Amino acid sequence: MRLTLRQLQVFTEIARQENVSRAAERLAMSQPAASTALNELERNYNCQLFDRAGKRLLINALGLELLPQARALLEQAQAIDALLRGQQGFGSLNVGATLTIGNYLATLLVSHFMQRHPECKMRLHVNNTEHIIEQVSEFSLDLGLIEGQCQHPDLQVTPWVHDELVVFCAPGHRLAAAGQASLQELQQEVWILREQGSGTRRTFENALLPHDLHLKPLLELEHTEAIKRAVESGLGIGCISRLALRDAFRRGSLVALETPELELGRPFSFIWHQQKFQTRAMQEFLQLCTQLTEGCTRSDEIRLPEIA
Repeated sequence: MRLTLRQLQVFTEIARQENVSRAAERLAMSQPAASTALNELERNYNCQLFDRAGKRLLINALGLELLPQARALLEQAQAIDALLRGQQGFGSLNVGATLTIGNYLATLLVSHFMQRHPECKMRLHVNNTEHIIEQVSEFSLDLGLIEGQCQHPDLQVTPWVHDELVVFCAPGHRLAAAGQASLQELQQEVWILREQGSGTRRTFENALLPHDLHLKPLLELEHTEAIKRAVESGLGIGCISRLALRDAFRRGSLVALETPELELGRPFSFIWHQQKFQTRAMQEFLQLCTQLTEGCTRSDEIRLPEIA
């Protein structure tokens, strides 16, 4: 073989930093040594992995094809190194979660995992579905927990647990007593909805399409708690996950409006890059998530782990 792991380290870090000096600093090596490693890698294979634009190095098509395989190989090498040195540590794990999962499941899952494995350096990033998919596809995140569908060609999608959206209103709303609403009634209501780009908004709009319903929201908000407060105050009705509403339904501060004409089911899923090497930490975290949902037919049936 005409390449070394060090050359791949330099290549992946330059791809991240777009600058040799910054990459060298991150790798605790001199700038000339980093330049030499990259030059040797390109010279040995008579190829070019970056386009030079002044001091910036912009990864080209060949570099983009190599990048996920290089990252996976480096992660495997680190796992082998830890095994041979007798280490039992979990290294690091960067998890992304969409807002519903992040706010109502992922934080407790991460805390539970870190109690079991305090040596693992773990980071949780919470954002909407489009953002999490993008971050996983770019290897900025090891693993994503998302709501709804993902069609990205480079990502592996594994269903986790069924989720369901539900239309809801304040107890004093005119529809609250009936506990349900027809399509005609929904058309007449004022709506408080999630923002475009969220999995919740996409599922809701997909449910409306077969019925040719086009609702105009009064407010578009990025957080489910803000939507709940707005609906509680009587500004309108909303539609979010039953998981996010189960405590409010128990308290009676919000009321479910069943809508049998709308298909509001969706999956919660795990996503990771197809080229991603599954570290021990990633495998253990996936197993913990799966164990948590055993026997649950819907996300709001999940019994969350208690944190000591």
